[in-house]
Amino acid sequence: MLGACQSYFEALMQAGANFASSPARILIDILDPLIVAKTVAVTDEFKYISIEDIETELRDGRRGIGGIGAKR
Repeated sequence: MLGACQSYFEALMQAGANFASSPARILIDILDPLIVAKTVAVTDEFKYISIEDIETELRDGRRGIGGIGAKR
């Protein structure tokens, strides 16, 4: 998970990030990256986490955080 609302989402994803902030170039909630990090950290290592799994917990959903998913 990398970036902030001023980040270049596409470049972060091309560089290898699983999740990055603000694909819609909006000001994200300060807690959104922490929600993603917490979810990855506490999820069983064999479960794949996708953006669909966490988008309802994020203030702006997929507009604020995007990504391909991750395994812990």
